[in-house]
Amino acid sequence: MRNATLFFPLFLAAAAILPGQGPQVPIDNDEARVVKVVDQPHAKGQPHEHKLNRVMIYLSSGRQEITPQGRKTEVLEFKPGDVKWSPASGMHVSEITSDQPVAMVEVELKKPGGPASKMNAALDPVKVDPKDYKVEFENSQVRVVRVKIGAHQKVPLHEHFLNRVVVYLTDQNGTMTTPDGKTENAQHKAGEVSWAGPTRHREENLRDGPFEAVVVEFKN
Repeated sequence: MRNATLFFPLFLAAAAILPGQGPQVPIDNDEARVVKVVDQPHAKGQPHEHKLNRVMIYLSSGRQEITPQGRKTEVLEFKPGDVKWSPASGMHVSEITSDQPVAMVEVELKKPGGPASKMNAALDPVKVDPKDYKVEFENSQVRVVRVKIGAHQKVPLHEHFLNRVVVYLTDQNGTMTTPDGKTENAQHKAGEVSWAGPTRHREENLRDGPFEAVVVEFKN
């Protein structure tokens, strides 16, 4: 099978964000809605609200001002690969105040979450390979993990227990091998996203440089 993700079987992938494109919704199911956007600089948006908690993954550097209704303006600064928690919010306006377009991925969370106790199991990748799998943050709805695998590096057997969204920060060229010995190629472009479920496998990065991605795991 071609284009299988390095971490787990691929269910959906979308093209990288390009400047000038409108919002894209590559994933929309009962657990999450993923929106890929490019916000143009110095263009103040219309008043709007976010009814769901979100995980924000930024693909480019920038500065944003957010002005909630009746409150003071808040300033956000970010660089490529930054990840932020964005709780549900009331009416506000936002504007990119830096000078270049800002590409980002918004993961909207539709379910309240749960304990996800299996994440403490022995084959949790954060335990199996803590050097390359690092928890960015965790709460009752999600665990967000940054994955960075060195050039031509192999990762031992591990298991992904939860449904998840993967946001690829670099190109991917690798393989994954399941316990029964089946090996599949894994290829994505930087800026793509995918949705997948639980699996168990080994990984290898075939690139001459590191592979990096952000994994949003859903606790429900």
